[in-house]
Amino acid sequence: MPDSQVSRRELRQLKWLTALVPGTVVLIYEFARQEALEHVLPALPVQYGNLVVWVLVLLLTYGFATFVFSVVERLQAQAIARSRDLATLSAVLEERARLSRELHDGFAQLVAFLLVRIDTVEGLLAANRSPEALVELERMRSVTDDLYQDVRESISELRTRVSERGLPATVREYVDAYEDRHDLAVHLEGEDVAAALPPLIAFQLLRIIQEALANVRKHARARNAWITFKKLEDNKLEMLVGDDGRGFEPEVVSVEASRTSFGLASMRERVESLGGDLKLDSRPGGGTRVLVTIPLKSGAGGIRSGLLAPAAR
Repeated sequence: MPDSQVSRRELRQLKWLTALVPGTVVLIYEFARQEALEHVLPALPVQYGNLVVWVLVLLLTYGFATFVFSVVERLQAQAIARSRDLATLSAVLEERARLSRELHDGFAQLVAFLLVRIDTVEGLLAANRSPEALVELERMRSVTDDLYQDVRESISELRTRVSERGLPATVREYVDAYEDRHDLAVHLEGEDVAAALPPLIAFQLLRIIQEALANVRKHARARNAWITFKKLEDNKLEMLVGDDGRGFEPEVVSVEASRTSFGLASMRERVESLGGDLKLDSRPGGGTRVLVTIPLKSGAGGIRSGLLAPAAR
């Protein structure tokens, strides 16, 4: 068994020592004070003899306390390790659930659309309506291109190792690859203020960035996007992801439709898990801005899973 683990034998020893040592110390003190000093150190004054006995008892008590605290410290380390394991498992399960929803809302719906269009094309060809069938095939090609881009983005997202490299370096690498793939300029500013974030917070912010940029690619028809980080005075971190695309009218699009179409449910869940707030600002022709604010205090809701470095990989 590793040295950091507390064995059952040590726990039994602790139980018996806790029961026996206090009484034993009292007996030793009384015996040494009343009997031993009179025969072993009769020449010493009483006050000095009491001092010698007190030092001996103090050493015995200190040794016992050292043993107790060593066991307690290892028990505490075991409890923390177990809580980390449980929290890591919880975070992994939550991430799998999010990924399942994203696959259902994205890939599964696109595949279902393609299956329906294939039946349509078959019907058109059977009716000798080739021009219309070609139009449908071109539409299916466009949808397939979108599906291919989604698959590439998802693979890229799953490969990120933000817990090892830190958020600034990971975001810079992702942005560079994003610009190369989609011919869209992404301006990054102030990312170094997020260098010391706990791994799980950095992971959640990275996934929010990836989701927001996926929306830019799919819906915005933008030429530029930007990501800015800013540390606020009240010990909060502000992150803004914006674009200069066509935008939309939030009041026109229903909440449920916007969540389904633009992945807002996933982003909101991530922000809420950090104890933060997400705001969406958009207008037709004026682009879209996703503003995320999270607390950096150790007791904030977002830090409750701060032990989960393995889950953020």
